[in-house]
Amino acid sequence: MDAEVSTPEEYIATLPEPRRGEVRVLHDLIRREAPELEPHMVSGMVGYGTYHYRYDSGREGDWFVVGLAGRRAYISLYVSASDGDRYLAETYRDRLPKADIGRSCVRIKRLADVDLETVAHLVRAGAAAHRPA
Repeated sequence: MDAEVSTPEEYIATLPEPRRGEVRVLHDLIRREAPELEPHMVSGMVGYGTYHYRYDSGREGDWFVVGLAGRRAYISLYVSASDGDRYLAETYRDRLPKADIGRSCVRIKRLADVDLETVAHLVRAGAAAHRPA
């Protein structure tokens, strides 16, 4: 990614096709499903919304609620939320069988491999987990 990229729109524009079009679809989906999460650039990817975390160790900081990155081999969709026992993304493993799912990351090789309504549900659930009670 170019060091001059400072907005999500600029970031998406730097991606080669077909990755650019796929990331654009996911960006639009996130904006539609979680409009309260403002997009911004963080660590070379698009972050949506922010929350403050504090670990028992005393380490703390701010991070995004949802993140999106177009990588060479796949698209990374990060959902920084848990159900108390495990990361929310992990609970979608059976609903997104062609995606490679880590703790908070859903890696998608091709957008055609996943059901977009299921991805939309995951984004909505991740955003809801960070809303004040």
